Amino acid sequence: MPLRANVYIVPPTPWELPNTGGRQGGIWSPTSLTLIHGEKEALLVDTPITIRQTEKLIEWLEETVIGKRLTTVYITHGHPDHWLGLSTLRKKYPDIRILSTTATLEHMKYDVRPGFFENAWGAMFPNGQIDTNFVFSEALPASGRFDIEGHECHAIEVGHSDTRDSTILWVPSLKLVACGDVVYGDVHQMLGEANTTELRNEWISAIEKVEALGPEIVIGGHRMSGEVDGVFHLAATKLYIQQFEKLLPACESSDELQAKMEELYPNRFNPNVLKWGCNAAFGLPMFEGLYWKGVG
Repeated sequence: MPLRANVYIVPPTPWELPNTGGRQGGIWSPTSLTLIHGEKEALLVDTPITIRQTEKLIEWLEETVIGKRLTTVYITHGHPDHWLGLSTLRKKYPDIRILSTTATLEHMKYDVRPGFFENAWGAMFPNGQIDTNFVFSEALPASGRFDIEGHECHAIEVGHSDTRDSTILWVPSLKLVACGDVVYGDVHQMLGEANTTELRNEWISAIEKVEALGPEIVIGGHRMSGEVDGVFHLAATKLYIQQFEKLLPACESSDELQAKMEELYPNRFNPNVLKWGCNAAFGLPMFEGLYWKGVG
């Protein structure tokens, strides 16, 4: 039976600035989760952050794949906003296999290390919003290949995008690629960790690796509800990075760079995320209350 695919958008949610007594830091951008399913089995790509977000995802799963079983979850990269929901998900689906590359698994563990998590993600989403009985993935073999109902899925390492050791999931039978944060929709891109010319060029190279596959469906990791998952997102994500790189040398401050980027992209959601990248480009903390480098 041919595979099918659906996309679930985790709605924007508020978060708190760490070490500021609970002041709101802004809104977390919407996150897209890809569901791939056949006759009886389903595969989910990435999860939300909080318990409540994941419970809403489970409600959607139960309505979307009636009579089918969620068997597999694939995690595209180590940023916790793409995997902290695993513990809540496993309580509902105890037999799921959770897969990632070895580098993603190492990044996942690093981002919840003792002394860091409590002052980072735990402080940004406090008061029991996150299930801290962390569940981790198992590492795929070097080939990165697994299947759903006999249809091959390829986990492909693409290097640095908005974080290190990024991957995509390529499903050849659908000509679909779930891009994680290698590709964005109409949401400001997170350049806080791609904070040098070299790393921004790596991100562009990562996008070109996706282009080389010849996909027809391209699902970015952060996009607005209602956007079409088209190939055009590849060129748009690349151009955003190129525009940032072009404007940076002529700017004297983070604020100036942000203002010029907002002139070019007045309709992109969540300029706070743009601010993180502008700050990082000038060697500043990404946001107030942040004392570590990057978000993970």
